[in-house]
Amino acid sequence: MNVDNINYNCSRGTFHFSCHFCIYLFLLCGRLDISVCKFSLFGFSPDQITVEIHPRHSTSRSKKKFPFRKGIQVFPEWTGKDNEGFQDGGEQGSRLSKGQDLYDYPWDKSSLKTIPVDLTQFKELDAYASKVNVRNSVANLVSVLLQKAHSDLEKVRAIWTWICHHIEYDVEGYHNLDKVSCAAADVLQSGKGICAGYASLFEEMCSIAGIQCKTLSGYAKGATYKLGKVFKGASTHAWNAVHLDGRWHLLDSTWGSGYVDDNNKNFAFRYEEFYFLTHPALFINDHFPEDHSWQLLKRTLSLRQFERNVWYWPAFYSLGLTGTSTATSVIETENGKATVFIESRSPTLFLCNLNGAIEHCFMNLQRNGMTLEVYPQEVGTHILNISAKPSKSKENYSHVVKYSLVCRSVDKSFRLPKPLFYPMGPSWSSEEKGILEASPDSPIIHTDDGRCVVTFTRWSDLDFFATLDSDTSRTPENVRRRHIWVTRWGTKAELKVQLPHAGTFALHIWAKKASDPGKSHCALSYLISCPNKEVTWPVFPQSYTNWEDGFELVAPLAGVLPANRDVTFKLKLPGADEVSVECRKSRPLRLSEDGFWEGTCSTSGGSTVTVRMSKNGSNTFWSLLEYKVESH
Repeated sequence: MNVDNINYNCSRGTFHFSCHFCIYLFLLCGRLDISVCKFSLFGFSPDQITVEIHPRHSTSRSKKKFPFRKGIQVFPEWTGKDNEGFQDGGEQGSRLSKGQDLYDYPWDKSSLKTIPVDLTQFKELDAYASKVNVRNSVANLVSVLLQKAHSDLEKVRAIWTWICHHIEYDVEGYHNLDKVSCAAADVLQSGKGICAGYASLFEEMCSIAGIQCKTLSGYAKGATYKLGKVFKGASTHAWNAVHLDGRWHLLDSTWGSGYVDDNNKNFAFRYEEFYFLTHPALFINDHFPEDHSWQLLKRTLSLRQFERNVWYWPAFYSLGLTGTSTATSVIETENGKATVFIESRSPTLFLCNLNGAIEHCFMNLQRNGMTLEVYPQEVGTHILNISAKPSKSKENYSHVVKYSLVCRSVDKSFRLPKPLFYPMGPSWSSEEKGILEASPDSPIIHTDDGRCVVTFTRWSDLDFFATLDSDTSRTPENVRRRHIWVTRWGTKAELKVQLPHAGTFALHIWAKKASDPGKSHCALSYLISCPNKEVTWPVFPQSYTNWEDGFELVAPLAGVLPANRDVTFKLKLPGADEVSVECRKSRPLRLSEDGFWEGTCSTSGGSTVTVRMSKNGSNTFWSLLEYKVESH
């Protein structure tokens, strides 16, 4: 049959094509996701053919079953090659609309979006759109919204803002999908919808506004998602792509509007900016489209790689975190330990817990991130949660990443004490709290003889004290504190530690400004580990309030002295006129040329030994130190 002309009837009019375009049109039906192409011959004339084209998947009356989720997970740009994990875009790019290329959106980590957006420019538009209250028709709603939106970007933003602030997730409908209508008009009037309803309304509003928009469907890591889950069967989520500035961009108004609880029973509005024009390199972490070309990446991910990738949440990127040392969301311990490093662009505070408890996590900060060591105490699978917030922020911590930790063996030789305050070791955080140039650098101090020394510089107006904490030691807390000896020289400080016995202890340094009436806060923490069971050190001597900054004790350091012995004393006491040691009777110490008060004292017949001092020409002696004498 010779055909000279084709009439294409659609909502925008009738178009005429030459006959050689006929075959291409059949092919185009498949490319454009079109299921029905109806050709009619006018009076059997070979001169004209009418073509009616119907979309294969219409969203206007869709009742697709798409659940909603609570949070998100995103992963940093992949590195290296994975022949099984990635797929070349290749022919899949042709599945996009005619004339569109398969876009490659390289991510330079400078923006979370595919269009440079200054959110302050939307301040007035967002305020206007969020207050619009039109429910009688989709067309009327769009007409009112466009009164303040002029560019295509502003139109999309107004539609996005309205939906995110006015359509709540239909939790009841999620559990009764057969009774849910996803038609745009029904979602608008009820004010509720599941993800397909959100996407349908968004597409309809964009169409009225003259914006090219498409509803996408696929798999998503949502409220019911479990780490390591294998996706199969029907799609579980729907979202949109919009065409702006000659390219396609991704967004999800369902996840932009709020969240449901863990049981999918209650919804709460909580706006999430992250899902507006999200960069595809981030969007792919929790959205996997049926048509891989709609990942909008030159190297598309396979479903297997999508399943394996780490579960990051929006706050991971909004806080300036850029990557982790782990490639998958499931980690196996090695010799009873798992290690995770998170990289950040700016100083960030972190909170970590394993199955809701913090006692098995050991975390220390660096300028560019955080290192976490986890020591599960039972074999099996555990859930590791990590939250973060900016330095000096008074806001709550935001969840950023979750892992499934598989433990096949437990390291019984190493156990973290429960009373640990994070972060451990010197960091920018301890410096912000007034502790500078701390040594040692490592957060863990290993000692075979049960002794160690910590030094640092403090702010001139900083008050501090130290505690030695343990959840397994039988030594009382007040006695453990006397196993720390503090010496101050102006802004310099030294802490000598002698453990009461073998084990693992937490050394906490508490500090606050002298002018601050509030409580002290933990400024620096160390973990001290001593495996030597032969270790048993006595307390340091009892010091009195007259022991001043600049005073230094060289000997004796043990607070318990042997009976019936001559004990040598050596102290530096700047400003002292006279110094004596008393055990039943007083014995003076002499000032040496190098500035130390030295001498001996017999412990015979006494139960205590006291060091006293006079200064400023006074005949009064003040007690500085007190020692106990061993009983016979």
